[in-house]
Amino acid sequence: MLMAKTTRIFGANSPNRSRSRETAKTRWLTSLAHFLRLPLYFLVALLCIVGSPVLAKVPGSINSSSQLPVNSIISLAVPTDAASLLQQGKVLYSNGNFAKAVEVLQQAVQIYKQQGESLTLAVTLSNLSLAYQQLGAWSQAQQAITESLNLLQGQDKNQNLQIFAQSLDIQGRLQLAMGKSEAALATWQQTEEIYKQADNQSGVVRSLINQAQAWRTQGFYPRAIKTLDRISQTLKSQPDSLEKTVSLRSLGDTLLVLGDLKKSHQALKESLIIAQNLKSSADIGASLFSLGNNARKQNQKKQAIAYYQQTVAVSPSPLAKVQAQLNHLGLLIKDKEWAKVQTLLPSIESHLNQLPLSRASIYANVNFAQSLAKVKSGGLQASSQSSYAGLSTKDSAKLLASAIQQSRSLEDKRAEAYALKSLGGLYEETRQWSEAQDLTRQGLALAQSSNAPEITYSLEWQLGRLLWAQKDINGAIAAYDAAVNTLESLRRDLVVNKDVVNQDVQFDFRDSVEPVYRQSVELLLQSQKGKPDEKILEKARERIEALQLAELDDFFQEACLQGQKVALDRVVDKDNTKAAILYPIILRDELQVIVKIPTQSLQSYSTKISQAKVEKLLIELRRNLVDPTATKIVQTQSQEVYSWLLKPIEAQLQKSSVDTLVFVLDGPLRNLPMAALYDGKQYLVEKYAIALSVGLQLLDPKPLVKQQMRALTAGLTMPPPGFPKFAPLLAIKSEFDGIAKAGVSTTSLLDGDFKKKNLESEIGAASFNIVHLATHGQFSSRLEDTFILDFDGQINVKDFDTLFRSQGKTVVELLVLSACQTATGDSRAALGLAGAAVRAGARSTIASLWQIDDESTAMFVSAFYRELKSGKITKAEAVHRAQLQLLKHPNYRAPSFWSAYVLIGNWL
Repeated sequence: MLMAKTTRIFGANSPNRSRSRETAKTRWLTSLAHFLRLPLYFLVALLCIVGSPVLAKVPGSINSSSQLPVNSIISLAVPTDAASLLQQGKVLYSNGNFAKAVEVLQQAVQIYKQQGESLTLAVTLSNLSLAYQQLGAWSQAQQAITESLNLLQGQDKNQNLQIFAQSLDIQGRLQLAMGKSEAALATWQQTEEIYKQADNQSGVVRSLINQAQAWRTQGFYPRAIKTLDRISQTLKSQPDSLEKTVSLRSLGDTLLVLGDLKKSHQALKESLIIAQNLKSSADIGASLFSLGNNARKQNQKKQAIAYYQQTVAVSPSPLAKVQAQLNHLGLLIKDKEWAKVQTLLPSIESHLNQLPLSRASIYANVNFAQSLAKVKSGGLQASSQSSYAGLSTKDSAKLLASAIQQSRSLEDKRAEAYALKSLGGLYEETRQWSEAQDLTRQGLALAQSSNAPEITYSLEWQLGRLLWAQKDINGAIAAYDAAVNTLESLRRDLVVNKDVVNQDVQFDFRDSVEPVYRQSVELLLQSQKGKPDEKILEKARERIEALQLAELDDFFQEACLQGQKVALDRVVDKDNTKAAILYPIILRDELQVIVKIPTQSLQSYSTKISQAKVEKLLIELRRNLVDPTATKIVQTQSQEVYSWLLKPIEAQLQKSSVDTLVFVLDGPLRNLPMAALYDGKQYLVEKYAIALSVGLQLLDPKPLVKQQMRALTAGLTMPPPGFPKFAPLLAIKSEFDGIAKAGVSTTSLLDGDFKKKNLESEIGAASFNIVHLATHGQFSSRLEDTFILDFDGQINVKDFDTLFRSQGKTVVELLVLSACQTATGDSRAALGLAGAAVRAGARSTIASLWQIDDESTAMFVSAFYRELKSGKITKAEAVHRAQLQLLKHPNYRAPSFWSAYVLIGNWL
């Protein structure tokens, strides 16, 4: 049965925050019994299983732990009874029993105070602070570490450099957890200097890893990477040791989170080799596990599974085995390999039963219960067809009930909140709204008090769904608003999780983040009750924009949109009164379009159609668009999309003399060129100039000064070795000649001169406002697969910020990528195109969604620059006129030739 505390916090709306143990227990068992009578399904797991908090060795200690030395419990050999308490506290901490560790360490503190042992008291207080931090007891943690450092200040620091540095390490960890990343950075820079004085290279590495964590928490990702490069250099000079293998593994894990998968793999392989040479089974297993995570991030499923299986075979730790098996199970479930799933389940349960009680074991049980739900909903049932008996509702509920009981026995609020969320989710699936809501509010109160935003937002989301299901629309909107606000505060941590407890937490963006925004928008629009409300419409489109920004952050693994921006509405109301903004939003059962016509209030209209049908048609249309012979089917399909997006508003657009349409596209719509939409008689390009915007704001919306057009052109006629799928681009010289003939001043880098270093040097040295790249490139939903080619190989889109900016300032007004394409079969590939536009920092970007005929490209480019140079027209109008010239050419009438070019950003 579940253990209940005498006094506990329930939800904010709970009339009774304090309940007797008997009342809580009775109600719990009654509701649990009710629950067990019903069938259920589960929510998708948000969090991956994580290990217990890390420990580090210090000189003189005996500790075989080879965990990452980033956050340290300090060891100190002291021949007193208090020393055994200190060691006991350390063991409890390593097992995740933080509440008991606090209790034991408090006893040791009292003994040392009585004995007047200042140094050992300082060490114990530091460890006590670390344990308090794990419980989210921030004020007690602050008090303990302050007292420790005050004691150490009175000691001879030259004799106790190591202890002083490690206490500072713990202070830095507390500062970071409390959102004081600048203070944490300064603290860890201080520890680095101390470790240098003590000639402790492992300590230096630990400090640098912590500094990188602080830099990236502040959003300074280049500095974080630079710091990690320093670590690599430091480690190269060190002899092989257990500390080196741990440090390399820490480096590899950090690089993995930052998205540098190649360097991450290299560091992890080095870590594995050293561990194998030293015959350390624990470190071999840990490095294999990290390599499995690296392979999983690269979608190398077979390699990932092989690493996880090796981890199970080698590691002496039951926890490591469970971690590996749960990740292995997740991959099998994703691929619906039910036979292999059935074989794996009993082994996981066996290893789970071997785990000592800890936060890690609680997370393992919860995640196993969530995985069982996916298995059950996927088709493998507890029946004669299944040899595994643990698939029943009762077994799943018992796992979660046990996890809650164990969390309470450890007084671990964060773990309890996570388990309560999961059990609340089960009640949600069985439509037991009252019980689900009570559990969710309990978990929410605990998560909020424990500074656990990654759990808090999911509970707020869950509460929003429950209130929505019960027709409490205002309450549901408030809950969704809270979830979105928490997500906004978490934007950096969605890709870089700074919390030590959740270092292995990986958010599946499409499952765990995107639905919060979309459901929130759907709820907002429903709340209008058939009467358009401009404030609600504004909030809805702002929310979808926030989703798109978060999606780009997830793509780049960092916060990427910065700079002074101006609202699009203001631009069309004041600066460009013949442009209208269309904002289509794909929801579960409808496609909603919000429209801004100059000087008018926002309005909206919708089409009742399922998201699945919308996406199916968009994928088929995108596939047909690249085929010059498929014009008829393209017109039929694009006419249907036209009826969704434009038909309801076409009369108003004509009445308002609109000549430019700016689309802020959603989801797979971004893969389509709006120019190819068909009204039954004409393509959209025949009526309007068209532009795309990444969001609702423009970066410095100023037109290009025609008299000062200076272009840097770079091209590659033959792809570099190793890229056989890309064909030669033989018409590049003709393309460049056309730019020069249009009257644009040009400097060219062709073939062997087109190298990244030369491009960067030219952009930095001269004042080009146009950069035109005639080279193959690919846009993908994966950062590592989004690149352009130069003579030496590929330039990844993540390098665009340094390539196209000088001293941190945007120098490029217009970036043209004339021979790029979106990755085949990737329904979200245009995310890479948007990422390229944002990363380059150019006010405007012109690119192709697929590769077009070489000669027609040269014709389009020449026409575009002629139009742009000739008169006072916008960039959107110049693209428009160049597309029309192709459309009228007898050889290039098919949409496959002229529609691929899109203008992103500033259309003026």
